[in-house]
Amino acid sequence: MKSIPAPVKNVLIVGGGTAGWLTAAFLARTLGAGADPDSVRITLVESKEIGIIGVGEGTFPSIRGTLAAIGIDEARFIRECHATFKQGIKFTDWVRPPGAPGNDHYFHPFSLPSQRPGGPELLPYWLQGAAAPGVGFAAAATMQKRVADASHGPKRFNDADFMGPLNYAYHFDAGKFATLLSTHAQSLGVRHVLATVDRVELDEQGAIGAVHTREAGVLTADLYIDCTGFRAALIGDALGTPFRNINDTLFVDRALAMQVPYETADAPIPSYTIATAHEAGWTWDIGLHQRRGIGYVYSSRHTDDTRAEEVLRKYIGPASDGLNPRQLKLNVGYREQHWVKNCVAVGLSGGFLEPLESSGIGLIETAAYLVSYLFPHDGDLAPVAKVYNEMMKARYERIVDFVKLHYCLTQRRDNAFWTDNTDPASIPESLRDKLSMWRNRAPHRMDFVVDLEMYPPSSWQYVLYGMEYPTAQYANAKTLPRFDEARKEFQMIEQMSQRALADLPTHRALVEHFLQRGERKIA
Repeated sequence: MKSIPAPVKNVLIVGGGTAGWLTAAFLARTLGAGADPDSVRITLVESKEIGIIGVGEGTFPSIRGTLAAIGIDEARFIRECHATFKQGIKFTDWVRPPGAPGNDHYFHPFSLPSQRPGGPELLPYWLQGAAAPGVGFAAAATMQKRVADASHGPKRFNDADFMGPLNYAYHFDAGKFATLLSTHAQSLGVRHVLATVDRVELDEQGAIGAVHTREAGVLTADLYIDCTGFRAALIGDALGTPFRNINDTLFVDRALAMQVPYETADAPIPSYTIATAHEAGWTWDIGLHQRRGIGYVYSSRHTDDTRAEEVLRKYIGPASDGLNPRQLKLNVGYREQHWVKNCVAVGLSGGFLEPLESSGIGLIETAAYLVSYLFPHDGDLAPVAKVYNEMMKARYERIVDFVKLHYCLTQRRDNAFWTDNTDPASIPESLRDKLSMWRNRAPHRMDFVVDLEMYPPSSWQYVLYGMEYPTAQYANAKTLPRFDEARKEFQMIEQMSQRALADLPTHRALVEHFLQRGERKIA
């Protein structure tokens, strides 16, 4: 006779940072945290000895819904995290080497391609030349590139929190974000224990039985959430769950990061991440309110640390003088099982797929959402773990394909890093199949399982054609009967872009408006 499992009443989150505190806040908001006898008790234990890397972080637009769901208003977030707005990513020198003939950059905007109700889908018509000559898909189908290039923000002063005419995410200081989440989660009832974990004890069934800490003694729970980062103290060290390394697909495994001041206090703040390709990787350049977070992500198989620092300093220029970069070693890959017995991995303990498209926090959001809405109140963990593992594995696989898309389509042959990225052996079969289909037709929403995707079909389209992928459509008057209508739509988008520039404030003015609004609330 099958034993009846005990209800899950106590959750122990091991490790803080963004992963731990975001999960804690989300669970506390959706499940309660000790407010009444039927709620779940949520405890987070973290060591004061383990710091957080606050170099500047980018997010995906899903973060707005997450902040709203856990109850943090936009002005507070911007003020306390030194946050700015992010409208997309500008990719410089990814298609061809610096100085080569042709466009030197493309843009991945967060706004969807414009399409009035009942209007034609624009991508097929762009491929057939309905837009102005030489205009990339992102610029032709949205207002966002023109707005961002002019250093304007995605919303107006009087727009409601997390709302605006253009889609957006944020840049922010990762350390300050974790601090805000900690304060907020504790206000929701999360218990905070400051202690160093020395040992993880397994029970007779091989599940987590207890966590032994130096300062707080033995801590036990019904469900353990591993947010210990690359150390993976529970899911990896204790339970021995395999980690799948994918350095044969995504080559970068090191990063050097600096915090760089602006030249002047009123310097324009870019409202996109600037990702610039270099000889063995790429630099991120993230504009916060008072400084820039800049780093070089590179492959140790294609360069060494000394040369990497030279590349980073050359990119930054004189502003890097006197600054010492922080080196990070990246464990690129993921676990195919994120939920094992009574332990769930969230954040870096479950996997890491390099920061190119800001998937890190998006994966934390997904994990927190799934733990919350699949929560095994009755203690029957196995079916919940099965669904959780299937969904997280599928999401990782799709993100790997999307990130590899940026590399494998390059026309660069100026060094081994870029040449090796075009080797078919380094491209997942699932991505090769997509690219094969897209040689003869544009990507369509039917190519994607929405609930398993982090990036919408439009993101794939922006990158695919930003990288100048050749799609030879079998198009004629029957397949594209609304050519004139689409041409007028492209013209209208260009005209509306000019109006948007007049209507939307500069990015710096928008950020400072939110800072002042937050100060007024405090007063």
